[in-house]
Amino acid sequence: MNVSSLSRCFLVNLPPLPKTNSTSSITSPWFSTIFCIIGLSSNLFALFVLLNAYQRTQSSSRSSFLIFLSGLVVTDFLGLLVTGAIVVTYHFMHFSWETVDPWCNLCNYMGISMVFFGLSPLLLGATMAVERYMGINRPFSRSTSTSKQRAVLTVGLVWAFALFIGLLPIFGLGRYELHYPKSWCFFRIASEATDLAFSLTFSMVGLLSVVMSFILNTISVVTLFRVCCNRDTVQRRRDHEVEMMVQLVGIMVIASVCWSPMLIFIAQTVLSNKPVQIRFLLIYLRIATWNQILDPWVYILFRRSVLKRIYPKIGISRSSIMTLYPTLTTSLRRKLTQESVLA
Repeated sequence: MNVSSLSRCFLVNLPPLPKTNSTSSITSPWFSTIFCIIGLSSNLFALFVLLNAYQRTQSSSRSSFLIFLSGLVVTDFLGLLVTGAIVVTYHFMHFSWETVDPWCNLCNYMGISMVFFGLSPLLLGATMAVERYMGINRPFSRSTSTSKQRAVLTVGLVWAFALFIGLLPIFGLGRYELHYPKSWCFFRIASEATDLAFSLTFSMVGLLSVVMSFILNTISVVTLFRVCCNRDTVQRRRDHEVEMMVQLVGIMVIASVCWSPMLIFIAQTVLSNKPVQIRFLLIYLRIATWNQILDPWVYILFRRSVLKRIYPKIGISRSSIMTLYPTLTTSLRRKLTQESVLA
């Protein structure tokens, strides 16, 4: 067996953590198993809800938004399935990575999966924020009819970009290695040139996605609030855009809370040239993976039928976004209102 090949991902310093209640819960096999089961079942239920909503909707923009949401659910589901299967298997079997995977293929596969399924939800959230921003604030700068094929293509491009970043360590920018408690592989968080570059790339792409989502969603919510509060704009029912923005804001809040600590921790660690604090890495990783469990409940709970039970007044009247542009001719306003991305 070639020792040099092992040194790429297995011959790393994994100092043991002191046995505490918090450490035991983080590394518990039952915790990981229950975590995965809840996440997988939640995402399956959310996907069922989205498919039913997609079959009933007659709005092109609503259909496109549901495609984005479905892409997010599929990403979360596959992320839990792929990474969870390896982690849970290791916890119960305690296999030797050096024996099972002497050439680091499985470790690299898991590392790529961790990066791909970590960045994809953040990038999809930012993409949906851009789509809603254009639909609400710039409805005439794009086609009045949103293509479903375009939405599918956009999801595919987001996945391709996340996969491209995940493959960078395979081509020499950084590297994947085994992390404590030897149940998962991730990129090496260190201050060496290539490790520093990839660590900052991962962190900056994630943080920029979160910041972009926050800025664009804030502008969209303010615009939507102005429209809904305008007494002269009670022309037709507009609860679809309210539902979409509530769901999108929920996704943004969850992603920000779950991923920001991990992303900031990685950037601070490599820039400060200090060794990784393993306990904090495990805690922040666990917080980040909560994103995959909480995301589907945004789609399940923040539906119109549920929102109307919580706030019965929603849907009594809703405003037309077209009233922000009173200079339009009547015929053009009627056409764009019928085909609007918010219809």
